[in-house]
Amino acid sequence: MPKTSRVFNVFLREKPALMLVHLLNKNQAMYASSLAKQVDCTYSHVVKILQEMQKAGLISFEKQGRLKVLTLTKKGEEIAKNIDNIRMNL
Repeated sequence: MPKTSRVFNVFLREKPALMLVHLLNKNQAMYASSLAKQVDCTYSHVVKILQEMQKAGLISFEKQGRLKVLTLTKKGEEIAKNIDNIRMNL
């Protein structure tokens, strides 16, 4: 399967789409554990999805002590806005 197809398939699922929207609309530092609670998903599943998103250039991890803060890249922000718009129009 080509790389773009794998990445595209990730975003056709509800949880990854919600993860991007939550990262877009965050009002404080976001960590994988807090994101997992918000989208009602296991921590390990969230980390696996986040790693795929990082490989696709959609998010970045910034280490702050022992924790990693999640941030959308410019590309990730654009995609998250599009997903959020679609969600609001349905």
